[in-house]
Amino acid sequence: MCRGDHGSVLLCLCWRWFYRWLRHRQSQQRIGFAYAFGILFALITCGSTSGGHFNPAVTICQVVYRGFPVTKACRYIVAQILGAFLATLFVYVQWHVNITATEATLISEGKFDSVMFTPQGLAGIFALYAPPGSNLGQVFFNELVCDFLIGLVIWSCMDPTNFLVPPAAGPWIVSFSYSMCIWGYSPVGLSTNTARDLGTRLAVMAIWGTPAAGGRYAAIAALTNIPATLLAATFHEFILADSSRVITPPHLDQIVGHLAHEEHSGIGAPTAAPTLEKRQHPAPGASPSPTYKADDKGHVEIIERV
Repeated sequence: MCRGDHGSVLLCLCWRWFYRWLRHRQSQQRIGFAYAFGILFALITCGSTSGGHFNPAVTICQVVYRGFPVTKACRYIVAQILGAFLATLFVYVQWHVNITATEATLISEGKFDSVMFTPQGLAGIFALYAPPGSNLGQVFFNELVCDFLIGLVIWSCMDPTNFLVPPAAGPWIVSFSYSMCIWGYSPVGLSTNTARDLGTRLAVMAIWGTPAAGGRYAAIAALTNIPATLLAATFHEFILADSSRVITPPHLDQIVGHLAHEEHSGIGAPTAAPTLEKRQHPAPGASPSPTYKADDKGHVEIIERV
């Protein structure tokens, strides 16, 4: 739970530090990079232990398709939202003097009500708000399409039979899938992560009260990514996945590492873990590299379930 919390904190902190500096420059490219680096740092720092649970939609998909424990998933989701909440408060305290000075200026100029709770306002540094005059139907469709694409990329990177994406490349690919959507579609309104939206929205409501709630757009931002990601996972499992493919050696190494962690920490690993026999397959002119032998894929399937 603490690892999911830490990952959400790191993700939101990186995004807000970049966004706070870049927002007045109106650079979608730079904001996209801010998202990418925040997600990348979170995945690299915590993903090897927590499994990359920084998004409630991904955690729910793990429950549906990978047998992830429901009680553990609930704890992870709470930790993800709490992490975003804490990150918002951290940044608010770090920039408190500047924020209060700008807030006083908005009040003195009579612009507080019209600007404060918009993408251009102070609250927009932390929480997401629909651009003024937006068509919420268009915003919903934009969110649905982008979240489906991101979910499909995430699920493809998590496929242990995908030879094109070794585990070390996954964080980079996922990070820049978010950036691509930010670069192309964020002006319409884009959230992509329930924890990132709900945690920050609760924080700004704690600071500025219910006017910071975001109206009807709040439901679109917080909830749309969940069914979209489930649809993406379903599409991958039933259309793109192929049960006849074998698990790649890099993915198998990662699975064995997670199995060892679960065995040593006592968090639900099987009492009789399968033994994988290493053997050498030297290529001509190259040094031997270790691979694994799967006995009718039975051992590997047991490890996958873990």
